[in-house]
Amino acid sequence: MRTVLLVVDVQTALFEPEPRPGDAAAVIERINALAERARAAHVPVVYVQHEREGSLLAHGSPGWALAPGLQPREGDARLRKTTPDSFLHTRLEPLLQEQDISHLVVCGYASEYCVDTTVRRAAALGYDVTLVADAHTTHDKPHASAALIRAHENATLPNLGSFGKRLQALPAEQVTF
Repeated sequence: MRTVLLVVDVQTALFEPEPRPGDAAAVIERINALAERARAAHVPVVYVQHEREGSLLAHGSPGWALAPGLQPREGDARLRKTTPDSFLHTRLEPLLQEQDISHLVVCGYASEYCVDTTVRRAAALGYDVTLVADAHTTHDKPHASAALIRAHENATLPNLGSFGKRLQALPAEQVTF
């Protein structure tokens, strides 16, 4: 089973303004550690960047850049997206097919939007998915804290058995490549 590490939307405009996403610094540290382990195992690392013209996430703007503290390396792939779905109107699926990938390890931002949508779409397309339980985050919302939203996603997504694919949520330290 060939694996890829997919880092979704860990960008300056989403991580730097106050208030920051829940557990933001620790999430970035965990993503960096995951990426190093992935590279050591010759597993591709893909950074997905959301963009929206006329906003802080406009392509090429300071806010669109990967968040400070994130440590991409030469050879890591970068993909642009315009919807919560990292597959829709992107090169992600062709990239995965070219490398015979069957398993995605997913982390990033925002737990209940882009991470959730990407995990569901990956399973619907036939990929096994590991959601890194402590390496995705979001902002507090009026109805729920970032921690509660993350816990909800970690409990909900692995129970989506109807796709017929393996979906699991594991803490970063338990993810192997």
